[in-house]
Amino acid sequence: MLKLNRRTVLAGAATSAAALGFPNIARAQSRVLKFVPSADVVVYDPVASPSWQTRDHAYLVYDTLFGLDDSFQPHPQMVEGYTVENDGLLWKLTLREGLKFHDGEPVLAKDAAASVKRWMARDAFGQALAAVADEITASSDRVIEIRLKEPFPLLPDALAKPMAYMCPIMPERLATTDPATAIKEVVGSGPFRYVESERVPGARVVYEKFADYVPRSEGTPQYTSGPKVANFDRVEWQIIQDTATAAAALERGEVDWVQTPNVDLLPLLRKNEDVTVRSITPNGLVAYMRFNHLHPPFDNPAIRRALIGAVNQSDYMIAVNGADESLWNDGVGYFVPGSPLASDAGMDRINGTRDLEQVRKDIEAAGYKGEPVVMLVAVNVPYLKIMGDVTADLFKKVGLNVDYQSIDWTTLAQRRTSMGPPSEGGWNVYSIYDNGTNQVNPAGHLLLRTNGENAAFGWPSDPELEALRDKWFRAGSLEEQKEIASQMQLRAFEVVPYIPLGQAIEQTAYRSNLSGILTGSPVFWNIS
Repeated sequence: MLKLNRRTVLAGAATSAAALGFPNIARAQSRVLKFVPSADVVVYDPVASPSWQTRDHAYLVYDTLFGLDDSFQPHPQMVEGYTVENDGLLWKLTLREGLKFHDGEPVLAKDAAASVKRWMARDAFGQALAAVADEITASSDRVIEIRLKEPFPLLPDALAKPMAYMCPIMPERLATTDPATAIKEVVGSGPFRYVESERVPGARVVYEKFADYVPRSEGTPQYTSGPKVANFDRVEWQIIQDTATAAAALERGEVDWVQTPNVDLLPLLRKNEDVTVRSITPNGLVAYMRFNHLHPPFDNPAIRRALIGAVNQSDYMIAVNGADESLWNDGVGYFVPGSPLASDAGMDRINGTRDLEQVRKDIEAAGYKGEPVVMLVAVNVPYLKIMGDVTADLFKKVGLNVDYQSIDWTTLAQRRTSMGPPSEGGWNVYSIYDNGTNQVNPAGHLLLRTNGENAAFGWPSDPELEALRDKWFRAGSLEEQKEIASQMQLRAFEVVPYIPLGQAIEQTAYRSNLSGILTGSPVFWNIS
């Protein structure tokens, strides 16, 4: 039986109508891509929040100076070209001509310089650049000069960094905002612009094609590099928390793309020839248990270490992703599996025999006094609720006094920024995913930063781990980098900034009539 595509039928009807002299209704309609994200956007500023939704929103509306290809190699993006002078101590980046912000103003070097400075204060890779940066200025409207105290050959890699805390270029008037304060006015220069007037919290986010965006003229679209061609007039995010409802909408063609379909529904979706199911995240997603290091009981490293002996990564992965082992990996350390820096150093801590009674004794010996453990669980996001439930059950078995707080994702994203005591609106622990690409090496590994109040939520502090990270940047060979990374992993098992819970090979699902979806993370250019 012939299967008809709804858009093809509408286009054909419009052609017939035009031939008969009727108004061309289809031509007047916008080309719309409807996407269901895993959760709603809470923070619109990618310098203020590392969440996936903020990142995916940011790549729609902001452009970056450099982008990464599928091999994670940096390429000029907003930059037309660059030179490196004075034995690596002076970089001159020249912007492409014709770049404009969504408010109609030209993109100038002073905007880019201010944006880089703001980003450096927050991002792990950016902080490494900031440590050696002497001055970042605009020598003309199109030329950014970065003067260094010592060579930093990874500068393009830093400015191309994807995932958490990417480096968005925004107007200088916004980029001078305190890095710790989230910017609410969304003005970028990317291929789409945010339509604030159509925003419905908890239901819809809307973006329109930016008519004045000029894509790069050379290269092939890969990951976050190459020409960013917007083929749709609008991108609409439909917030559908019920995964069965989202999958049914995808099958009926009411939405085009579901970011994270429930794994239980994958076999059904795969049987539908109108739906494509595949992974676009080459390094998967690493689940982790994050502690607040500022308050009892997890300010005590001995308690954090004891809990490593209780965690069975496969329990988490099966609970979230099912028994199909092609969808997950256990035996995950502090660098993502398959990356050059992944190693067996200290992995007996994770892979050894689990003895919950011994863990209970170790926690008591460490001085646990029965303090409530405030556990934040976003129950409206299925995989976060599952992780929270597994963790709560585990904590109770080893004698921790669990205060399970059922909240929504919006509240969790806001509350985890609080450094206050758990009894006053703070927290002790939560479990969540990190994109594996963030954990390829120490440069962008935000969760391995242990620089106290400047670290990510949880604020671990360990000068020894920080010193090893600095040493890694100065390594002269890959073999030396591997050795330092092994030392970092051993140290991480001692200070436990977080506990890895396994790696999920995330699947996404979209209508089979879509083409051009890139590998890496959801981006919305190049799709037809």
